[in-house]
Amino acid sequence: MKYIENPKTKGSGIICAIPQTGTCPNNCEDCFFQSGRSYLEPLAENLPNLPPREMVHGRIVRVNDGNDSNIQKDIVMETCKQFPRKFYNTALPNNLESFDAPVVLTLNPGVMTDEKFHLLNDIPAKLMFVRFRTNTWNINVAENAVEFYTSAGVPVILTFMAYFRQTIPEDHQQFYTWRKRTLNSYWAITTAGWQMVMQRFFYNKWVYSCGKIEGENGTTACRHCGNCLREYFATMERLAL
Repeated sequence: MKYIENPKTKGSGIICAIPQTGTCPNNCEDCFFQSGRSYLEPLAENLPNLPPREMVHGRIVRVNDGNDSNIQKDIVMETCKQFPRKFYNTALPNNLESFDAPVVLTLNPGVMTDEKFHLLNDIPAKLMFVRFRTNTWNINVAENAVEFYTSAGVPVILTFMAYFRQTIPEDHQQFYTWRKRTLNSYWAITTAGWQMVMQRFFYNKWVYSCGKIEGENGTTACRHCGNCLREYFATMERLAL
């Protein structure tokens, strides 16, 4: 099966892999992976999507830019043994310490997005960072998540949500505009909306935005970000101590 590279990560030092077939059972609203707008469509013909070894050389493999690494975990880890540098993505907080490489946890998947987030009583050493699905109307939840995790020295990456369907509350529509992100157009946050959120965490050294900057003046391309590279190597250094 021919490998298809994620256009968002191209040129970033990261290359993506999905070891499973089918869609993700987390079923997060407006997820690009299973909405018919993925770069891997049709999914039935293009999964699993694993980079050949010659493409991986010198890069870090992001395992599951679609699907979830805690689903069929044994198969995921066995398949990815071939990759010397990798990290796993999951939205399920179960047994994170059993992964054989750093792991990124999405705190508020699916119906949790605007209401609550996963609280880890014990922070596993392999936790690379946590990812919070962010919009302008869940800022209070974001602040609680940031306080909880950054007080434990865990980086928080704010991933700004974009919506294919117009589901944005009326009093927040001023902070969103219809624009293209990588391959598809969405209702995405404006520069003013992004700044409004990020200024709340200006003095917190553990909080970052996914993408160099969001809004009309920014980009979501991984090439101009570097969060994953920085935190991968910081985690590997910490695990080696």
